[in-house]
Order: sequence, then structure tokens, then C-alpha cells
Amino acid sequence: MRPTKPVLRQPSGDPLVGERYEVEVGPVAHGGHCVARHEGRVLFVRHALPGERVIAQVTDGTTTSRFLRADAVEVLEAAKERIEAPCPFSGPGKCGGCDWQHVTPGGQRKLKGSVLTEQLAKLAGLTPEEAHWDGSVEPVGGKLQAGEVPAWRTRVQYAVDEDGAIGLRKHRSHDIQPIDRCLIAAPGVTELGIESRDWTGVAAVDAIAASGSSDRQVILRPRPGEQLPLVELDRETSIARIDEQDLFHRVHGRTFVRERAAGRTWRVSNGGFWQIHPEAPDTLVDAVLSGLDPQWGENALDLYCGVGLFAGALAERVGEDGAVLGIESGKQAVADARHNLAALENVRIECDKVETLLPRTGITSTDLIVLDPPRAGAGRDTVAHLCSLSARRIAYVACDPAALSRDLAFFREGGYRPVSLRAFDLFPMTHHFECVAILEPIAGRQ
Repeated sequence: MRPTKPVLRQPSGDPLVGERYEVEVGPVAHGGHCVARHEGRVLFVRHALPGERVIAQVTDGTTTSRFLRADAVEVLEAAKERIEAPCPFSGPGKCGGCDWQHVTPGGQRKLKGSVLTEQLAKLAGLTPEEAHWDGSVEPVGGKLQAGEVPAWRTRVQYAVDEDGAIGLRKHRSHDIQPIDRCLIAAPGVTELGIESRDWTGVAAVDAIAASGSSDRQVILRPRPGEQLPLVELDRETSIARIDEQDLFHRVHGRTFVRERAAGRTWRVSNGGFWQIHPEAPDTLVDAVLSGLDPQWGENALDLYCGVGLFAGALAERVGEDGAVLGIESGKQAVADARHNLAALENVRIECDKVETLLPRTGITSTDLIVLDPPRAGAGRDTVAHLCSLSARRIAYVACDPAALSRDLAFFREGGYRPVSLRAFDLFPMTHHFECVAILEPIAGRQ
């Protein structure tokens, strides 16, 4: 059957884009904006802070919309956490990458903590105390002073306009904000000199600067029908391109970078997933291991295992008398994981979707489980299956507080409760953060 073409519905009502309202700003909401109201209608306002009085300019919505999106274009009464954004490309109508350049580092972490508190209550029915969370979002890499911007992003996805100028996407838009430097880009990315080049004929440029090695990689996506330009960068760099079928092709150098974490070197190919904060892998591995406390001879599952980061750490702790099974759906990530962990005889990596393969393994019980699902979470059915395996402890690594909270509710249905929850500020200047929840069986429910 020929697939039907989706019907794009035009918004009803008269457009309100450009309208300005004076509003009192309410609490922060998940997604990098705050909640305000005008004449009974909800506005999600970016570039504002709770407690402020601002002029909000509508960026999306009509007279019949349930809510409006807006930017704070003028601050009438400022919150004490507000500072001048250090980046000249941050602000209303500009780059959409950093949500909170206008907030002190401590204020950013408080906002993230408020979001996690709200999501836990709304979707999991848990207070911070019931989740065994101290309410803090832990800084990583040392505390920052107001106005200081950490250069933490080891991978940057640039967009290129039709004239070959490099930039970053604006918020909820295909439009491009031209830039000459990204302040949160790691030094290894900045040293490539990408912002100073003419990228005519290219639609996107991904820059990768590995942590713990000198490997650098640039991945180019040419515009349809255009020839790949000759690329000369300021550092020795591997170069690849992605074609119109999303296939990866080597142009020069290696097809992978070597990352260093958890006492091991990791091959990550074709721009595959790896945590982009240089301290994130070790931070998360330490949190998982301290929460699970793996014992010699135990069996463990590493679900959505990527290139094998947690599987490798678990394998060393459970030893030759234990065993670790990793499951990952990405074929290249599986190849990398098998390469990375080839010296560990107690690890097996299988390629398939977790929800498809796990029921077919025949595994009816295990001691430990680590899951690091995609942003949407694991979901009710997968969580129910995990609960049936009677694991002693489960570590849930989450990049989205809403998905984590939904899945924590499903775990409670299956007889598991959080005994520890930690949050880490691994994405400074943005609304994103990472969590590690440790779960144990509820007494009398197993």
C-alpha cells in the first residue's frame, strides 16, 4: 500500500505572532521556558525567570490556541539570578541552543531542580523525599562564577545557510543564526576553525573533538546535487560525508574517534552516540556503580548499551564468574561495543531493539539491570518485563525528567521503588540535565 501523505493542518484563528503583553512570570516549566498568563491564557515564555515582570512578545499561536509561545523582549522587574548573557548570539530571536545564558550558574541548577520536582510530582506521584533525592542538581567540573561560560560541548552540530555561512538553528525554527564562535564549544572544536570557513554547497557540519585523545572528526552533509567542497581545517582532522540516504562515507582519515573514560579507550564510529560533556561518562559510570554495588559473580543486563560504556564497567566488577548481556539496536554501535569489549570474555552484546529481543532471550531472572533509554523513555511494557526479572537493583540513566518520572510510575506498578536519585548538570546554559535513579524491590511485593 502506498503510504498516505500527511495532511498539514493550518492553525485556526487569527495569528497573534508579534503581539506584546505585560505579564508576571510564574514557575519554570519543562522545556526551558516559564509559565505566565494573560487574560486567562497560558504563555510559555523563554528568556524570562520566575518572579519577573516582562513584556512578552508572541512567537507562535493564534486567537484560538490553547497556549501561546513567547519571548521576553523587555524585563521590567528582574530576578536576582538574572545576568547579562555572555554570548552575543543568545536572546530573543537568536540561537536556540542555550536556554539560560541569562541566568547565574546556581540559578540554572535551581531551575533544573524545580523542573525535576514538578515532573516527579506530576507524573510519578513522588516527592523528592519519596524519591530519595536531596533536591540538588550537582555541578560537574567545578562551580562557575556568574557570567562564566564553560566550554564543555565536545560535539557541535552546525547548520549552513545558502550562502555558505555557518551558524546554529534558532529556537523551534529552520532559520539559522550566523555565528563566529560558540562559547560552550570545547576547545578542540573551536580550534578547528569551522566558523571562519566558507561552506558553500554544504547543508550541515558536525564537529567532534574526542576527550582523552587528539582525535577530531568533521562530518559534512552536502546540499542535494552539490559537490563536496575541498576542506582545509586548522587541525589534522578526519573527514566524512553523509549522503541523501543518510549513509556514511569516509573522505579522509579515520571513520571513528577514540574516547577515554572509565579506565578504557572507546571507539565511537560515524558520529555515533557518546556523552558530549567530557566528564559525563565517568560521572555517570561512578553514579551507576556506587548505586548498584555490583558483586563478584553477579549477572547483569545493560540495555540500550550504545558502545558498551556501562557493560564494560559492570563486567570488571562482576568478574569472570559473572556475566553481562548488552542490548543495542544500532548496528554500528554494536560493532563498536564488541570491539571495545573484546578482551572481556564475560560480556555479550546483541543487536536488536530491547523490547523485541529481551523477551526472546529466555532470561527469567538477573541480579542487576542498567538502562539508558532514548529521550522517550523505556515505556510501560518494557518496564513491566524488567520488573518480572526480580533484579536486586536497577539503575535508570535518564536525559529527560518527564520520561524518567513516567517510567518510575510504571516501576512502582511492577513492585520497584527508587532508593536513590541524583541529578547532574551535564549541559550548562541549557535546560537539559541527566539523572541516575537506583531502584529496589518494594518489600512484600516480589
